Amino acid sequence: MKLGRLNHVGVATPSIENSIAFYRDVMGAEVIRAPFDLPAQGVKVCFVDTPNSQIELIEPLGESSPIHGFLAKNPAGGQHHVCYEVPDIHAAKAWFEGKGCKVLGEPRIGAHGTLIFFVHPKDMGGVLTEIMETPKEGQH
Repeated sequence: MKLGRLNHVGVATPSIENSIAFYRDVMGAEVIRAPFDLPAQGVKVCFVDTPNSQIELIEPLGESSPIHGFLAKNPAGGQHHVCYEVPDIHAAKAWFEGKGCKVLGEPRIGAHGTLIFFVHPKDMGGVLTEIMETPKEGQH
């Protein structure tokens, strides 16, 4: 397996609306996708396009959301994870497991409508890492 394209950087936020205003008004973002709920993962997400990647804004949908715990430790929010693309999610999962990395759960549908999984930060240089199957034509 080779390191794929950086798809996005996940940023936890207590308020997607406030974060949208920041990326639009301070950072000059021109393309901000509409926020949407992802109940299976307990989050609301919104993608901010950059010239070569995206920022994924992530807000918890309730106290059981994994983002809720992150915000309890980091009330202002902050970088939550990085996401890299791979051509075959199942081959990537097997590769990481073969290297002794702790994969957090089975592949599941992520915010881009394609399969994802996460690798524990202790096995990724301290960074929670999302591995995502490269979106097909028409997915974003």
